[in-house]
Amino acid sequence: MLPIFNSLRDLSVLSTAARLLLAFAIGAIVGFERTYRNKPAGFRTHILVCLGAAISALTGQYLYLSAGLPADMSRIPAGVVTGLGFIGAGTIIITDKKKVKGLTTAAGMWTTGMIGLAAGSGFYEGAILSLILLLTVETVFNRIRESIQYDPVFRLAVSYYSKTDLDQVLHYCRDCDVTLSNLKITGTNAGSAPVYAAVLLLRSDPGLDRVALIRTICGMDGIISAEEL
Repeated sequence: MLPIFNSLRDLSVLSTAARLLLAFAIGAIVGFERTYRNKPAGFRTHILVCLGAAISALTGQYLYLSAGLPADMSRIPAGVVTGLGFIGAGTIIITDKKKVKGLTTAAGMWTTGMIGLAAGSGFYEGAILSLILLLTVETVFNRIRESIQYDPVFRLAVSYYSKTDLDQVLHYCRDCDVTLSNLKITGTNAGSAPVYAAVLLLRSDPGLDRVALIRTICGMDGIISAEEL
């Protein structure tokens, strides 16, 4: 531990102010980065999360060390860990294209709360180092993620009459180097002939012409319709 923080380890007015100000600064720094990127949880949210976590850690210490109550110092912070999960869940959404957004924001807000607990507990070194690592993940690693090449995934809804009709679709996708990741089949009745519907989760190269692929599938015998979801 760094000797410079030794005078702020004990619970006092000075250490309380230092811990809360540190939590405030940490929440402001992380929140500013999130607001700059136009994320759901921004400046004020991260400040309140980090500040609330810090005061919960301080309250647990106060009840045990200063008030002399038979309290568990970790009980209140333990509730913060669970509660932040519910707050973070509000930032996670699923788009029309079945993509999950807001997961990184939720994880970052939960981590900000944990850093606030560290600041409120007097673990200054851990709080500052964690802040640096969190900002590294949300800035530098974001650029690294954007530079990673990956095969796009898309969903294809196909209506057809028989299993052999679907087989020819799957064979054609395989010939086009399109990988089937998941398949869901449902059956319905249209008059006397059974009609089936399948949702295919496909992974392809970035240069694949999806319009041409779907047009070819629609022209196959036994295929009623095919469209991208």
